[in-house]
Amino acid sequence: MGADLKGKVAVVTGSSRGVGKGIALSLGEAGATVYVVGRTDATHKATVPLTGTVEDTVNEVTQMGGIGIAARADLRDDSQTEALFQRVSDEQGRLDILVNSAWAGYEGLHDMSDFPFNQPFWERRLSYWDDNLFSTRAAYIASALAARIMVKQESGLIVNISNNVDKRQEGDRNAAYFNSKNSLHLLTADLADELRGNHVTVVSLWPGLVRTEGIMLHEKYMDLSNSESAQFTGRAVAALAVDPDVLSKSGRSWWVSDLANEYGFTDIDGKVYVPTWKP
Repeated sequence: MGADLKGKVAVVTGSSRGVGKGIALSLGEAGATVYVVGRTDATHKATVPLTGTVEDTVNEVTQMGGIGIAARADLRDDSQTEALFQRVSDEQGRLDILVNSAWAGYEGLHDMSDFPFNQPFWERRLSYWDDNLFSTRAAYIASALAARIMVKQESGLIVNISNNVDKRQEGDRNAAYFNSKNSLHLLTADLADELRGNHVTVVSLWPGLVRTEGIMLHEKYMDLSNSESAQFTGRAVAALAVDPDVLSKSGRSWWVSDLANEYGFTDIDGKVYVPTWKP
């Protein structure tokens, strides 16, 4: 039997599509109330050539047994982020889980404007830095606002979706991307240190190759035989959320596949996928 999150409240940023959507679905599968946060809704078009709106995710979360709530917000605007968490506090009176999954670093890959992916930093558009570092800033702001709720209730889980950039392949070069991921890992450790005394856990998760809408745009160029669904990462979040000893994991980064083996969950096809680049 999977995790039971009935009565728990979650905010998942970047969940109109991609890994964020998969996490929202898995939390819904566990019975949680999920605020689905993204920029794309029925009246705001996507900035990338990908399907998915906050309403779409909300409908699927509810179909899976949770309570989905659409919360359209652009996290580049702090006032919208503040309004989001004030709404959660006003409507629910609590917040148990925050997942920081909003990410803009791949947008130029989706519309082909940032190819090739490994071009030298001096040949890239200068705004590429802002797109990549956006995720760290968004995670910091959202975590600060979530912490104001979680500290009062002396409990909570904050999850940052990231990637392991310690073991790079020969020829890998992407200064903005690597700085973004490394800064997010440092942020995770620093926030965890400050929040540990208030019984709030902060971790980073490392998925493998995930079959997001963006990846599937380029599937003919990729080997997807060892790829995973976005819900696999979501099941890791759900498992962490019900672990009574989760605070012992705070401040660290965890492979989703390692948590699957520890907690005994699988992907939606019943398998556990281990990334080929995992050391």
